[in-house]
Amino acid sequence: MSATMEKITSDDLIKMEDKHGAHNYHPLGVVLKRGEGVHVWDVEGKQYYDFLSAYSAVNQGHCHPKIVGAMVDQAQRLTLTSRAFYNDSLGPYEKFVTEYFGFDKVLPMNTGAEAVETAIKLCRKWAYEKKGIPENAAQIIVCENNFHGRTTTIVSFSNDPDARKNFGPFTPGFIRIPYNDTDALEKALKENDNVAGFLVEPIQGEAGVFVPDEGYLTKAKALCEANGTLFIADEVQTGIARTGKLLAVDHENVRPDILILGKAISGGVYPVSAVFADDEIMMVIKPGQHGSTFGGNPVGCKVAIAALEVVTDEKLAENAERLGELFRAEMQRIIDNSDLILKVRGKGLLNAIIVNDTEESKTAWNLCVALKENGLLAKPTHGNIIRFAPPLVMTEEELMDCVRIIETTINEFKR
Repeated sequence: MSATMEKITSDDLIKMEDKHGAHNYHPLGVVLKRGEGVHVWDVEGKQYYDFLSAYSAVNQGHCHPKIVGAMVDQAQRLTLTSRAFYNDSLGPYEKFVTEYFGFDKVLPMNTGAEAVETAIKLCRKWAYEKKGIPENAAQIIVCENNFHGRTTTIVSFSNDPDARKNFGPFTPGFIRIPYNDTDALEKALKENDNVAGFLVEPIQGEAGVFVPDEGYLTKAKALCEANGTLFIADEVQTGIARTGKLLAVDHENVRPDILILGKAISGGVYPVSAVFADDEIMMVIKPGQHGSTFGGNPVGCKVAIAALEVVTDEKLAENAERLGELFRAEMQRIIDNSDLILKVRGKGLLNAIIVNDTEESKTAWNLCVALKENGLLAKPTHGNIIRFAPPLVMTEEELMDCVRIIETTINEFKR
């Protein structure tokens, strides 16, 4: 089998997935075999810049030796105990991570969607036991064009037809308002007596890197405080230095009541997610009321500590802030001389360009195919928007090489 696999082509592997796997993704036509830092290589050996970072999971770069080393070392000793027993990795991890982010408690899970579900359950339980909302009456305010995952409850409050169509009946208890609209938030809080929380992305990633107005998060948090409502920040994509600060809410010095993290908290080498809150909120969860077999496993704990140490030691937030400003300035220069791209927006190294065509067009997709041919991997989001989010370990020289590739591709692109 191994000898056969050595000779297998990208086309063979794509056909294999198409035949044997569910068709719930539409990947770009590249089959990756190896990654290191900001680069990935396909099975034929061609090198690419990774400009997606597994949707911000690989902020620390591919296969960071410190993170991989922590995983391998722990995997050789103890991988899983479940939470039926204590293990020697979880306590030190919980101490490290709560001090790192400044909360009393952490509830460890595995994936971003699980962490969002955990935050919803935690918010509701707090509402009934601490705020005094009648049982089964709690409501959580969410935003239009949100993306918090793909579980049944989460798609219940999505307004994306692809996420919702034929997946009902849906979970009740959510009020959807426009994003970046504190007047709408204030109105929803006033008109509904049983609001338990406001769940929001500090920057909407899947919606096309939609950055809200300055002051939006500050005012939203103040409105929540005034109404005894929990401010819940979903930083699965925006957290861990991606936007130029450790957390995106740090740009406005906003402290969430509940913080949701995933993806880059493990550097992309192992599924780790986490929900943070102080004791008053977190301690409503009692034994047997929530859990996960793999949540808080020894490998995940060691990996997460290593991944967060890399963020600090290599000053990844500072690098993202500096390179992000440079990247947007370079993109604006290209936009000023092109009718193909309308706009660039973002924070840190979470950015997007808006292609001058409709959401239904294939222009953005075709542009990503052309970028792939020129050695840079990116994907469209929302039809005519391309997200650019390279690993945060990127150097200025590497970034400018990517700018060159993007500029050349745009200038040569034929619709």
